[in-house]
Amino acid sequence: MTLPTTPTASEDRSAPVPFTPAAIYEMRMLRTAAEREEAAALVQDRQRWLTMHGLPVPARADVPAQFREAQTVSAGLFEDGRLLACMIPEQDPDRGWGQGPCLFLNSVHTLPGQPDDVTRLITLWASDFAARHDLRVVRAETLARHALEAEPLAALLRRLTDTGWDVCGSGPGRDGDRVARLELPAEHRPGLSALISCQVHAPQPAPDDRSSV
Repeated sequence: MTLPTTPTASEDRSAPVPFTPAAIYEMRMLRTAAEREEAAALVQDRQRWLTMHGLPVPARADVPAQFREAQTVSAGLFEDGRLLACMIPEQDPDRGWGQGPCLFLNSVHTLPGQPDDVTRLITLWASDFAARHDLRVVRAETLARHALEAEPLAALLRRLTDTGWDVCGSGPGRDGDRVARLELPAEHRPGLSALISCQVHAPQPAPDDRSSV
C-alpha cells in the first residue's frame, strides 16, 4: 500500500493572489427609481446653473421627467455611489451630419460645481465604449442659440476641444433647437477599466422621432 505523501510547508502554502484595486469611478445603467430620481434632480440643478451663467437650456420642459421614466435607457457616472453625470447612450445609424453610424450621447448632464475632469472622464469612457461596440465615432450636441464664437458658449466649446472633441459646425438638433455638433473618434483604451469600471448595456438604436436633422 502506498501512503499519500504529506505536502511540505512550502507546498501547502497557497500562491498569493495579486491585489487589484477597485476602479475609482463607475459608469453603469440607472437601475432603480431612486437613481432615476437622483438623475432628474441633477438635470434640474444643471439647468438652473446654465441659466445663471447665461447658457441656454432645452426648450423642452420634460428633460428631467425623461430620466425618471423606467423605459428610458439611461446611464450614470458614479464616484463612491454619488452620481456625477447622467446621459442616454444610443446607437444612431445617421445623425444627419457626419458620416456613418455612431454612439450618440443624448441629454448629457453633469453635476454643477464639478471640475472639467468629469467631462474628460465621460470623453475617455465614450471613446472606448464606442470602439468596443465597433462604432468608429461618438457624436453629441450642445445648445447653441448664438454664434459659436460668442461667449460663454465659446469657452465651453474650447474646453470640449481640449478634451478631444471636434466641433463640426452647428444646425438644428433633434428637438428643433440650434445646436453645436460635436464628434469624437472611437479609441480602444485597454487600461481604462482601472479608472472607470463599465456596466453599460450595448447602445440601443435611437428613436426615429426627430423633428429635423
